[in-house]
Amino acid sequence: MRVLVLGSGGREHALAWKLKQSPLLTGLVIAPGNPGTEALGETVGVDQNDPAAVVALVKAKGIELVVVGPEAPLVAGVADAVRRAGVPVFGPDAAAARVEGSKAFAKEIMLAAGVPTAHARVFGSVEEAARAAADGGPIVVKADGLAAGKGVVVADSGAEAAVAVRALGKLPAGQTVLLEERLEGPELSVMALCDGERAVLLPASQDHKRLLDGDRGPNTGGMGAYAPARLLDEAQLEQVRQQVMVPTLRELARRGAPFRGALYAGLMLTPSGPKVLEFNARLGDPETQVLMMQTADDLLPLLFAAATGRLDERPLRLASGYAVGIVLASPGYPDAPRTGLPISGLAEGTDDEVPVFHSGTRRDGTGAIVTAGGRVLTVCARGATVVAARELALSRALRIDFEGRQLRHDIAHGAPPG
Repeated sequence: MRVLVLGSGGREHALAWKLKQSPLLTGLVIAPGNPGTEALGETVGVDQNDPAAVVALVKAKGIELVVVGPEAPLVAGVADAVRRAGVPVFGPDAAAARVEGSKAFAKEIMLAAGVPTAHARVFGSVEEAARAAADGGPIVVKADGLAAGKGVVVADSGAEAAVAVRALGKLPAGQTVLLEERLEGPELSVMALCDGERAVLLPASQDHKRLLDGDRGPNTGGMGAYAPARLLDEAQLEQVRQQVMVPTLRELARRGAPFRGALYAGLMLTPSGPKVLEFNARLGDPETQVLMMQTADDLLPLLFAAATGRLDERPLRLASGYAVGIVLASPGYPDAPRTGLPISGLAEGTDDEVPVFHSGTRRDGTGAIVTAGGRVLTVCARGATVVAARELALSRALRIDFEGRQLRHDIAHGAPPG
């Protein structure tokens, strides 16, 4: 089967790495890809958010399955266009991708489906939202639309919340604002492969948003992750599947927007049980990198079954032990990352046991690999325990260098012993 992976980040590199292991694969195209994906298949430059350009590429390359990585192409209707061209897609149509593209829509779906979530109020006026926020206490302020990871502020006071509302209101995504109940507890990511009706859970994972060790510093897109995160037992995970994933799929299908792709539930484990903080319409990053390490099943038939509405709900086969991924970030990240910095140590010890997934890299005019984003690389490793996996990943990560490199040394520090 000839497969196109659409995207250019660490998530897409990890998906391509896993798909490359399938005996069913006859050809792999990654578009636009990155220097790390070059060894896995054909890398083709394309505007991933242009439905017509993606369809043209699919036809030119004889693609039989498209796997969409990022959220922006989904919201832009790329999956719709490819499906109209008669090619299966792992990734929802734009109507279903609104569960990520609009937080107000996602909240509406959750309430209609009976999914446990935080209470929220939706405001179409920034000034009205700011006045309401100022009258409250600790609260979470969310921009309705896609904001590149900068659309959520956890405010400790009404005054801070009002400032956050006005700041988000300057973004295109923040013209509609949600004021949401602030929940307390550990956070967990649970993702499911979905075929519009059925859902198969990937292992639970946990990422680390703060920039610095000890969960200090500013929030980021994620400085590392581990899986499985055993903060929920198997019975509780099945409860999440039945009370979160399946009702959401049912409600979307009822509205004529069947969801075929990866449904990501960001959960908070509150004293009254898991509650959904947000939905994403795709796999997470950096969680996907460790999830691909832990999934023992052949990924290709699973994604094809989800794309064609034929998913078998049997549990996935998983690798033993744990996987840990450590992100290497550019200096200045998350506010103003520096790019164009030469990277050394990439070739040393490169293998499938400790893969290095590229997130923000490019080749310069000489062909050398340099930084091209905030999160540059994710170094992953497996081990019998989370500590063993972290130490192996860290030892490899420390052999990769670029000016001002940032990384955490304590990924999975909150994991239950194992």
